[in-house]
Amino acid sequence: MKNIIVTIDGPAGAGKTTVSRTLADRLGYRYIDTGALYRAVALAVNRNQVHATDDAALGKICRGLELQYVKTENGLRLLSNGEDVTDKLRTPELTMLASAVSARSVVRRYLLDVQRAMGRKGGAVVEGRDMGTVVFP
Repeated sequence: MKNIIVTIDGPAGAGKTTVSRTLADRLGYRYIDTGALYRAVALAVNRNQVHATDDAALGKICRGLELQYVKTENGLRLLSNGEDVTDKLRTPELTMLASAVSARSVVRRYLLDVQRAMGRKGGAVVEGRDMGTVVFP
């Protein structure tokens, strides 16, 4: 039954990542960390020196982004326009910026489409805010 999407939501520090990764591994499903997707957008915003409230510029950045997860010998990696950005996403600066850009509707709409496309095939454990209520109700 690989067409199922399992969504895991909850507060920070509750163990969502550990549970999500373990469950995905045991089921043979893909693990999708949606927080990392927001961080990847924040990285692009930072690199382009765009203000987090400039919706026109945020939209342009989103339209130019192709985000995808790939499984490698080093584990699951997030590619942004073909560049492995996985190890660049967990800085305090990007955490703050990701929080700011995640509040913008233009970014949320873009990532809603990305997340739904990633989950379309099923066989996924998806971790993140609003996953079971908005993204995959």
